[in-house]
Amino acid sequence: MRAVVVQHVPFEGPGLIAPALAAVGADCRVVRAYDGEPLPDAADLDVLVVMGGPMGAFDDDAHPHLARERDLIAKCVGLDKPVLGVCLGAQLLAAALGARVWQGPDLEVGVGTVALTPAGLADPVLGPAGPRPPVVHWHHDTFDLPEHGVRLAGSDLYPQQAFRVGSSYGFQFHVEFDADALEATAPHLPAGTTITPDEIHAVAAEGEQVLRRWAEHVAGDR
Repeated sequence: MRAVVVQHVPFEGPGLIAPALAAVGADCRVVRAYDGEPLPDAADLDVLVVMGGPMGAFDDDAHPHLARERDLIAKCVGLDKPVLGVCLGAQLLAAALGARVWQGPDLEVGVGTVALTPAGLADPVLGPAGPRPPVVHWHHDTFDLPEHGVRLAGSDLYPQQAFRVGSSYGFQFHVEFDADALEATAPHLPAGTTITPDEIHAVAAEGEQVLRRWAEHVAGDR
């Protein structure tokens, strides 16, 4: 199984997604879009992961690769090749499917929870995590639910926190963070944001299980 991870900034890598894919035998390649590395063709991959970043989903003038990413995402969804969009990646997934992406009223940042919807509780990837799994929030932008999307989770500030379209998932939050990922990310978090070792341990422990189920789900579909 050929997996491609699109990375937008040096400090937001695949984190716990990479070992989850490796555990199901996937060959995982990281494309560093911020360094100008070219995106693959949809025909040359089986799974696409699109990571987060500080830019907006339509900041094409400053980041021309975003338009190409949206096109690649749309092609993968059309071919029923699973896409996992994380944070910005979730916004790009929604945008690629025709949904509006917009800046919300408040920054949501730090460790918190999301509330699973009834569909989320029944979902094979998120459901076993229970009604309010711990996550890392770090976003101001949000999106509307795309056509044919199933809303899986929300928070008090933002109702669109996770959705599924076919075999693809969008997570507005982060569950791929472990202590190493937090160390890389911490200098870039807004001033005053505090995430304790115990908090990131709880997120990583749950995130490992969520991503394991996601990888097994994806592998079972290929």
